[in-house]
Amino acid sequence: MTLNIMLGGVPIVTHAGAQQQTEEPLGAGSVVLRLSGGAGVKQQHWQRMSGTITGQGLMPPGLDGLDYSQPLELRSTQVSSIVGAGLEFSLTSVPRPELAPWAFALVDNQWGRTPCAYANGVVTVEAVPGATLYQACWLPIYSVFATRPPKTQSTAHGWSINWEET
Repeated sequence: MTLNIMLGGVPIVTHAGAQQQTEEPLGAGSVVLRLSGGAGVKQQHWQRMSGTITGQGLMPPGLDGLDYSQPLELRSTQVSSIVGAGLEFSLTSVPRPELAPWAFALVDNQWGRTPCAYANGVVTVEAVPGATLYQACWLPIYSVFATRPPKTQSTAHGWSINWEET
């Protein structure tokens, strides 16, 4: 199964270019405050993500008809993951429905696939004898504001999308 990045219901196909995705925390979701003795205390305000998707291909991505004044659904192909010693992982975003979350177990310094189940934002990994860590992975969906992509054209169509989670 081939999964494409989708923005506003429009798939960005391979002919529009091999996409490069970046993702990073948006703004100052947290700040470090200093107490009178100089010790740092982290104050959390909110958490959101932002990113860029760029590509250059044989055809344009076909995103000119989207309404960029409204939130758009972004279905990413950039893997999100959480590692921990426990068997339950609360995901930080909604996974794409076309591909269920998957998991790995670390046994003797080797990661191997292991069964897992997903329900209500939580991945539950099946225990593996000798495992010291587990990893839950998924492809996220975000509700985003995006800007109309700047475009270039020479022998290929170049484009770039900036987005921020709503």
